[in-house]
Amino acid sequence: MLHPLFSTVLGHPELIADHLANYGALVREESQEAARGLIGRLIAGVLAVVSTMLALGLIGVSVMLGALHGSFHWVLAAVPGVAVLIALVSGYLAARPRAFHAFADLRTQVDADIRALRLARQNHGD
Repeated sequence: MLHPLFSTVLGHPELIADHLANYGALVREESQEAARGLIGRLIAGVLAVVSTMLALGLIGVSVMLGALHGSFHWVLAAVPGVAVLIALVSGYLAARPRAFHAFADLRTQVDADIRALRLARQNHGD
């Protein structure tokens, strides 16, 4: 008498093929989700660095214009302030702690398959 797994593979190979295809689709879906999160954080980090450099340049220009004209105008603070605000928001988005749940569904599916195989082995042994 064959183990139930072997009899299933021999009797219904299309079930195993479908199961493996579903695993492939699950891996692809989970990896795309993980990549989206990583790319989002990467874009936010690049935006934070670029806007910080822009803010530093604009602050320098504002100081030079203020010293050149000998007066202060609100635009000299507002324009670099927008770049600083963008840098702070994008830096926060890039650096905030995020729980990494990628491949959790895949782990759950593998655990369920392992439990099913163990149960089949126990039932076959009885």
